[in-house]
Amino acid sequence: MTIRLNLALQGGGAHGAFTWGVLDRLLDEEGIEVAALSGTSAGALNAAAFKAGMIAGGRQGAKDSLAALWAQVANVGDFRMARWMQPFWTASRALTEAVETAFPVSPQGLAAQVWSPYGWGPFWENPLEPVVRRLDFSGVCASAGPRLFVGATNVRTGRIRVFEGDDLTPEALLASACLPTVFQAVTIEGETYWDGGYSGNPPLYPLYAPDLPDDIVIVSINPWLRDAVPMSPLDIQNRINEISFHAALLGELRAIKFVKRLIAEGRMERGQMKDVLLHLIADDALMTELSAGTKLSPNPGLITRLHDAGRAATDAFLASHGRDLGQRGSLDLNALLA
Repeated sequence: MTIRLNLALQGGGAHGAFTWGVLDRLLDEEGIEVAALSGTSAGALNAAAFKAGMIAGGRQGAKDSLAALWAQVANVGDFRMARWMQPFWTASRALTEAVETAFPVSPQGLAAQVWSPYGWGPFWENPLEPVVRRLDFSGVCASAGPRLFVGATNVRTGRIRVFEGDDLTPEALLASACLPTVFQAVTIEGETYWDGGYSGNPPLYPLYAPDLPDDIVIVSINPWLRDAVPMSPLDIQNRINEISFHAALLGELRAIKFVKRLIAEGRMERGQMKDVLLHLIADDALMTELSAGTKLSPNPGLITRLHDAGRAATDAFLASHGRDLGQRGSLDLNALLA
């Protein structure tokens, strides 16, 4: 029996390699079919690579496409640097780590307060653009295969735009991953866009379509809880981003909880609104342990560690909740929203 499900993939910079591990493990399960993916930022890149690979070569094609994506991301260096600065990246990173060890204030944290991607003027380049443009967009936009939804935030209105079908251009993916303190805004059809995490990380509502399955598996790469109070400028900014990136998703989860309550109490007829079955794959312990700077400075060792953690978290999820798929939700909304 094949179980069809939807995937909701969060953004989080280089920590998106965790989601690669999740997808890589799910592709091993012949009894699981991904019907749709909704992604933001790194989640959008993962989703696009997944679909392009599936169209080109099925499950193995998706695995190869994701592996190629993250091999390229690992070679980008620091996202805040132009390509012409990459030869200096290794030395710069070593110096930064030495300074952070000696002093309580992060150099990157200070830079985040005063530096703008527009400060480079004509010399600025988006380091992710070559990575994104290597994807096969005939597959990304294909009507066959899993449906794909990518969220970005309209800078002018503050509202989310969900791209799908032929609108899934390289610019749409770059817009979805456009953290405004790191990248210049992306213009599409006269409108400018920032990272989709501010308005939906990721958007769930496209996955409520009647022709899609009820199961939605959220792959979370931003910690829900942090016990320690952030103190460095970079850690403070990072936690602000995590909270704001969760805000829209929490709003959707509260709406789902409300609908479920109405259905359970008989105040809404079944079938009038979709009674989705929610699941969560995450590793908050690892994500809390990693420094904020690792989101912007990918390296092969970090990416491999995150990939392996994603596979392990999916193993644990399938062992604990694999039988829930298609039957009941395994995410405790009451505990999450308390």
